[in-house]
Amino acid sequence: MVEVLKAGFYDSIQDLGRLGYQQYGVPTSGVMDMFSALKANNLLGNDSKVAVMEMTMTGPILKFHCNTAICITGADLSPSLNGNPVKINAVQKVDKGDTLSFGKLNHGFRSYLSVLGGFNAESVLQSKSMYQGITKQFKIDKNDVLDIVSDSSPGFIKKHASIKWDDTFFKTKMINVYKGPEFDHLSKIQLEQLFSSDFTISKNNNRMAYQLEEKFENKLEPILTSLVIPGTVQLTPAGNLIVLMRDCQTTGGYPRIFQLEEKAMDILAQKYIGQKIKFQLIT
Repeated sequence: MVEVLKAGFYDSIQDLGRLGYQQYGVPTSGVMDMFSALKANNLLGNDSKVAVMEMTMTGPILKFHCNTAICITGADLSPSLNGNPVKINAVQKVDKGDTLSFGKLNHGFRSYLSVLGGFNAESVLQSKSMYQGITKQFKIDKNDVLDIVSDSSPGFIKKHASIKWDDTFFKTKMINVYKGPEFDHLSKIQLEQLFSSDFTISKNNNRMAYQLEEKFENKLEPILTSLVIPGTVQLTPAGNLIVLMRDCQTTGGYPRIFQLEEKAMDILAQKYIGQKIKFQLIT
């Protein structure tokens, strides 16, 4: 078991998502940065589908009531175990009674904690991903006690179970996109503006969507409410660009001008207010 002594800004349990229920209006959810979450499970030897803890901007303080192993990937939140620094992207043995804490944000925005065997959280519609209205909890709170699948001392840990840290993933501003269903309705001038301009992450960003600060002229006709998925970029009547993320709704009525490449979603999930992005079309 893992006891939450202090909750971070927004911690939740997530897996690869709640797939196959979008026709019923159920969001996909799942980890915002798929690349980092998969890396954490892979380094531990976990199945890729097991649940991890997603931490946003600040991390929690966790006390372990069992022997296990952990791996932390994604954003560097200066993790430490009993006050000693923990290496990012590496397997770390944890003993019963150890305390894991987090400090200064150095890179990125979302960090991932995997434990040996995964977090054994509530499963709804074949997923442990927390989402308000679907699971009993939508985030982790102080004094929560989290069950984990493995509670025995791990014997497989190797001294070199780690990979090299590469922060270019967090520094790039290039966001690769495909053409959306309404892309061809854009004018030549609009296209030039879209691909030549930098766009700023606004304060309106969360697991549902990232809104960009810059206004963009929109003379497109409204569309009938239609399918949207994570990574869809909508252009509102007011000229706002909205990038839908993992917890997004399943339908929308704004023109869908882009669809983000999967890796681009991972990159965007590590951006925060004030940072810049630039769209690049995949042809």
